[in-house]
Amino acid sequence: MIAHIQGKLVEKTPTEVVIECHGVGYEIHISLHTYSQIPDSENVKLFTYLQIKEEAHSLFGFADKKERELFKLLISVSGIGASIARTMLSSLNPEQIIQAIAANDVGTVQSIKGIGLKTAQRVILDLKDKVLKIYAIEEISGGLYNTNKEEALSALEVLGYIRKNAEKVVEKIMVNSPTATVEELIKQALKVL
Repeated sequence: MIAHIQGKLVEKTPTEVVIECHGVGYEIHISLHTYSQIPDSENVKLFTYLQIKEEAHSLFGFADKKERELFKLLISVSGIGASIARTMLSSLNPEQIIQAIAANDVGTVQSIKGIGLKTAQRVILDLKDKVLKIYAIEEISGGLYNTNKEEALSALEVLGYIRKNAEKVVEKIMVNSPTATVEELIKQALKVL
């Protein structure tokens, strides 16, 4: 397996990069999260995962090892292929996915394009124990996590904020402060909105 590639950045798009290494240009599939992490400098290093299928060999690149390990966990779930795993990592950052799995937050996982209710439940069922162990996370009570989030979102809606915008802000706050109370969530969200 190719563990990483370091070389000259030749092309960069939101879904792919081409890195030239010793005269060979490697086309590497990336997530939006990795795209935002790649500097526009000439020399870059990406951690990689090589997927070998009968019809194609595909190289996936990640800004850090944590994202690559999460990608490998996601594709280990039945029904999650490399393209859906990449979509997941493009829709949410790795920390948000890890927190959603740890908190039994089916709604957040299901909010990703291409993920239905059963697949979201399977992701959480298959990966929760692994995520808690690998990332040394204390188990988060799903009920408390979702209740605080929902109450904060309802309050922000009453205050006139659009739910979709408020949801993004509250989710970011919860990634940084998973144990935040409803009041803390609302106060921090109001500073940003």
